[in-house]
Amino acid sequence: MTTMNLSDRILVGATHAVRAALEKALAGTELLREDAVTLLGAEGRDLQLLCLVADLARAEDVGDEVSYVICRNINSTNICYVGCSFCGFARHKHEPDAYDRPLEDTVSRAREAWERGASEVCIQGGIHPNKDGFWYRDMLRAIKAELPDLHIHAFSPEEIHFAVKKADGMSLRDYLAMLRDEGLGTIPGTAAEILDDEVRKIISPRKLMTDRWVEIVTTAHEVGLRSSSTLMYGHIESPHHIAGHLDLLRSIQKQTGGFTEFVPLGFIHHETQLFNEDGSRPGATMPEDLRLIAISRLFLRPWITNIQISWVKMGKKLGQVALMSGANDFGGTLMEESISQAAGSEHGDHIEPEEIERLIRDIGRTPWERTTTYERRKRPAIRSARPAPEPAAPVLAGGY
Repeated sequence: MTTMNLSDRILVGATHAVRAALEKALAGTELLREDAVTLLGAEGRDLQLLCLVADLARAEDVGDEVSYVICRNINSTNICYVGCSFCGFARHKHEPDAYDRPLEDTVSRAREAWERGASEVCIQGGIHPNKDGFWYRDMLRAIKAELPDLHIHAFSPEEIHFAVKKADGMSLRDYLAMLRDEGLGTIPGTAAEILDDEVRKIISPRKLMTDRWVEIVTTAHEVGLRSSSTLMYGHIESPHHIAGHLDLLRSIQKQTGGFTEFVPLGFIHHETQLFNEDGSRPGATMPEDLRLIAISRLFLRPWITNIQISWVKMGKKLGQVALMSGANDFGGTLMEESISQAAGSEHGDHIEPEEIERLIRDIGRTPWERTTTYERRKRPAIRSARPAPEPAAPVLAGGY
């Protein structure tokens, strides 16, 4: 009787091309773009095997624990004129549901998050044409004056791109160093969507292009501001666009080591121009969700080893399956979430830490609470803060 090796036993039933790519992954060989393109077509038995191999890689890379962070999202304003067709969040300033939060409101929300056990606030918003380049600095100052130990994860590359242009001639490097010195801890690697100008010129022609996104993120890393990394899929992109995006992120990580994690983000289509008028695909399918998690694990290792699910995008139960398909991080509690909700997400905007831990234990894994930069955190039993004033109402845009 012939004895089959481990690869043969695991990969029974795979098609030739998928098997070749997965054998490379099992051997620890760095995958190429064409391997990613091949795996992005995995279906049926190929998809099952892709997820299995990614889960084996996850166990080898980070073990059987699943991390999460207690955080709050704060959207500073929904006023934005960039005009991205995939966005259901942005409003023009005269629309009745447009808002622009005063600093007192943002600080109040951050204070409430701290009192509820958060270690992080994530602050992003629209590109408000009436703001100057120092609005972001003032936000940092206001929060840090009251909550010096709260980690501020804030300001997308698009927001930084806008602010630098209005910051009295400051260079990008000096501007990022100023934000760092005022208390910015890390930046979100959002505004990435697909890092290919062929796609960007269709879905967000007025947004920063790929080279500028890379410049901002790499400069942030160079001045000591680490970032997450993201990709939005399920709209008009093709497999070669995704493969190129992943290859670019891996290249940046080899250069800077500044990415803390990778977060694939499925396109939420319901309330967007890109779907309703421009004819994109109706968001990500379940196989796409699992493929992106699994492929990102195999393609980005050993350079990026934290792969995060987005429970807001895919839901909690599919999120559990994703944790068995290569992911090792559940993401955050959020406490509030507006951007996916505005586009039509149906999975809520808050989850308690206790529920996160239950969902993780349900799949036989061990939860642990992390900081933004993946250190272990022991939550203080009591959080002290000044008595909170009544929250300020958002300033409606009609006042501008």
